[in-house]
Amino acid sequence: MTTLVICVDRSGAIGRATNVPMPVAGWEAVRSLVTDAGLDDPEDASVNCLLESLRVARDLRDEREESVVAVVSAESDTAVGADRSIASQLDDLVERYDPRAAIVVVDSAEDERVLPVVESRVPVDSVDRVVVRQARDIESTYYLLKQFLADEQLRSTVLVPVGVALLLVPALFAWFSAGEAVAGVAGLLGAALLYKGLAIDRLMAGMPERVREALYSGQVSVVTYVVAGGLALVGGFFGFLAASELAPGSPRLVEVVEFTFVAVPWFAVAGVTAAVGRLLDELIRDEGIRTPYLNLPFVIAAVALVVRGFAGYFLAQEAIRQPLSAYGMAMTPVQQLAAFIVGGIVVSLVGVKVASDVGTETLEDVIDADRDAEGQRE
Repeated sequence: MTTLVICVDRSGAIGRATNVPMPVAGWEAVRSLVTDAGLDDPEDASVNCLLESLRVARDLRDEREESVVAVVSAESDTAVGADRSIASQLDDLVERYDPRAAIVVVDSAEDERVLPVVESRVPVDSVDRVVVRQARDIESTYYLLKQFLADEQLRSTVLVPVGVALLLVPALFAWFSAGEAVAGVAGLLGAALLYKGLAIDRLMAGMPERVREALYSGQVSVVTYVVAGGLALVGGFFGFLAASELAPGSPRLVEVVEFTFVAVPWFAVAGVTAAVGRLLDELIRDEGIRTPYLNLPFVIAAVALVVRGFAGYFLAQEAIRQPLSAYGMAMTPVQQLAAFIVGGIVVSLVGVKVASDVGTETLEDVIDADRDAEGQRE
């Protein structure tokens, strides 16, 4: 029975570099493939993976074991498409050679993810992962650094934030203490890394186009978003004033709770205003009111009630604000908190009921539609 020595290339680098139809099987065919791939990119680790496959097949042959060396390379850019193309190539090899077992040779963790696909078609006796030994002399380090500096994307992602931080260090040390300066630089670097890592730069790059489309299409939500932003600023202003009017020496946590108690109603009105603008756009387009957008104002109001209730409870416990009164009877802090929580639940249930009666689209439909729109913009 034949043992199949398979070099797996999930990234598709071998296929793109050589333009050879996959799979490739046989000693001479794989040797020729090594030459083509090496001439195209001598630094590619896939070349070492091909050579390791030949070495394993040679060792099996020396031990008087029948073996066939083969190469499978992905033919799609997507993960699912790549795995399916490799699975099809494996089926071809199994049908052609009917192997009793396979030895899988990979050069990265990404290639190793294909192992379950191989195991589903032929038993795997061994997995051979190729690790290339890197030179450690100064010349090699200089060469790697030169490659890094030649990559424009890496320069803008790493070197620019570090350079800005280093420029700010002298100014921060001149105006602030050493701890504050280090904290400021660390915060700047963290914000820069998050900005790039969370793809906020892509979101900001597409923001002008989306705003222009909204303005040209005459959407009501553009105006309501501006109004919502103004209301949020007003809420933040009044919350800051309320927190600053507390007695000197008040704990910072109490100031935060006071800010939340005063600002939350304004924030809630801002959120509801923005959500109502989106609903008006739905009505103007006459495409039906989507259920999640209809439920959003009620959710915002419910959350605001619960948050304000907890903030009022803590302030009442600290005797900073008196509990509310109903029908001439003052509530206790616990009663006030319970009333706000019940109110939030009632508002939420009303929103669910209204959305189910009036809405015409489910949350899954909205998510699918948004994904399609994002795909078209990209």
